[in-house]
Amino acid sequence: MIPEAWRRGEVAVLGLSRTGLAVAKFLSRNGYSVYASDPADSPSIRDAADSVRACGGVVDVGRHDLERIARAALVVPSPGVPPSAPPLKAALDAGRTVIAELDLALLFLCDVPSIVVSGTNGKSTTTALIAHLLNDADFKTVAAGNIGYPLIEVVARELRLDWIVAEASSYQLHFAPNLTPSVGVLTNVSPDHLEWHGTAEAYYEDKGRLFQNSSTESVWVLNGDDSIVLRLAAEASGQRKTWSLNRALDGWYDSRAGCLMLNGNPLISRSDFPLLGDHNIANGLAATLAVTTAGIEPGKIGEGLRSFRPLSHRLEPVREVNGVLWINDSKATNVASTEVAVAAMTRPFVLLLGGQGKGEAFSRLASLSGKGCHDVVAYGDERVKIAAELGEKLPVHSELTFESAVALAGSLANVGDAVLLSPACASFDQFSDFEERGRVFREFVEAL
Repeated sequence: MIPEAWRRGEVAVLGLSRTGLAVAKFLSRNGYSVYASDPADSPSIRDAADSVRACGGVVDVGRHDLERIARAALVVPSPGVPPSAPPLKAALDAGRTVIAELDLALLFLCDVPSIVVSGTNGKSTTTALIAHLLNDADFKTVAAGNIGYPLIEVVARELRLDWIVAEASSYQLHFAPNLTPSVGVLTNVSPDHLEWHGTAEAYYEDKGRLFQNSSTESVWVLNGDDSIVLRLAAEASGQRKTWSLNRALDGWYDSRAGCLMLNGNPLISRSDFPLLGDHNIANGLAATLAVTTAGIEPGKIGEGLRSFRPLSHRLEPVREVNGVLWINDSKATNVASTEVAVAAMTRPFVLLLGGQGKGEAFSRLASLSGKGCHDVVAYGDERVKIAAELGEKLPVHSELTFESAVALAGSLANVGDAVLLSPACASFDQFSDFEERGRVFREFVEAL
């Protein structure tokens, strides 16, 4: 249900990236009074502004009108705009209603059951797996939110859907007071995005907002091996479905038998599941438990797990060239993600680390040599810190540019090795996002 006050007043949309642009255009086309603004001024932003104006919205480029934002009936920030940013602070100080695009879209989609997936790592793969399993069982669904495209675009397309599957970041959960998923999935939680949240506990608190509107009808799919996940969900009402990689729960991995298990019965052999690493077994178990809510039979779930393929930039095998396997894990933008990737390796490997750091300690990767890594190539902003923290444990080679680092990694790899791009850093020192970084890596490999 959309409050009438939002239609009577003005909606302020902060940012004209893909999400903000989608919100501004959708609301303008549907009779809402929209004021959109972006502090940047570039050809792409001006094109976005023109498209909003064409729909009837008012737009400022290169500035925010703080007084206007402070009077808005509703404020919708683009993901990643922190509460301390001047336009958002102005809205919050004035007591304005602030909600994320994801929350707004789900209000429009309130008649469709939803599965909302969050977590520090694995949420994109789990979201895509859930959508794949549902579609494979002839349910009409899409994966959206923090994966693929903004959920408001699903609303705009007026699709007839049986289920909504949405990936939710901590940024989106922070401003999601109305969020009431039919099924909520929390993959794991470890400190991340501290530059936005301030502290690890504040980050955990935002992940815990997934459970804020729980009811007896809620279904929660939880990582039974993660104590923080279990703590955050401890007070939530509803049904719990838990998974584990080492003990018998609703879903678990029987490593001795090499089999994914569901409710005490074999579901699929590990050798038939095409994703690398134990963390992807966890993702498969989470997705499996989520779709059992839709009544899909285990045999059909097994078929869907067999036919799923890795997402781009997430432990994605690109190509084997002259006996060297090149793996694109550009999505690994924190140390925890890289630890997961390293644990998934079954060959000796060269590791590409670097980019724009998040203040984390690379010394957490000091056991790399025991995991099969024989060389590290560090690049970009964090190359000096990486060399200082890992150089006593194994050879660390330093390169300024990403392209030269990739070339050097290839020269260090032997037949039977892998080259693993799992940077443990954000990409913004040399790229617009992790996807561009992954594309450049893939293009290099494909040109070999």
